[in-house]
Amino acid sequence: MGKDLVTLGSFEFLADVQIIKGRLESEGIEVTLKDANIVGVEPFASNALGGIKLQVYREDSERAKAIFDEVRNFAVDDNGELISCPNCKAQKSEVVYLRKTLMHKLFPFLEPKKYRCTHCEFITKAQ
Repeated sequence: MGKDLVTLGSFEFLADVQIIKGRLESEGIEVTLKDANIVGVEPFASNALGGIKLQVYREDSERAKAIFDEVRNFAVDDNGELISCPNCKAQKSEVVYLRKTLMHKLFPFLEPKKYRCTHCEFITKAQ
């Protein structure tokens, strides 16, 4: 089995990633949860670490991504409607924090919310 790991997504809470992990493992895909132990002991460290990373082996990544896309929740607005990408109009956006500045690395909760389209990778600010 290849040793290259691919990160499918990151999660703030351990409970959220466990559901997807169980689904992938039931399909025979080996899963690694990077930083899960740290967040399990100190939940407030999740934002500073960038969340719990759901990782699979590169050779399983295409199949794992397809399963992940079936069960994941995409970003919704205040009315519960799916966020549409202004670039490609797909309704498959997820919340993303880039943490590019030192201020946002030290205080990630101060960074404004952004959305990344999982279809075209376009990033837009929350409205």
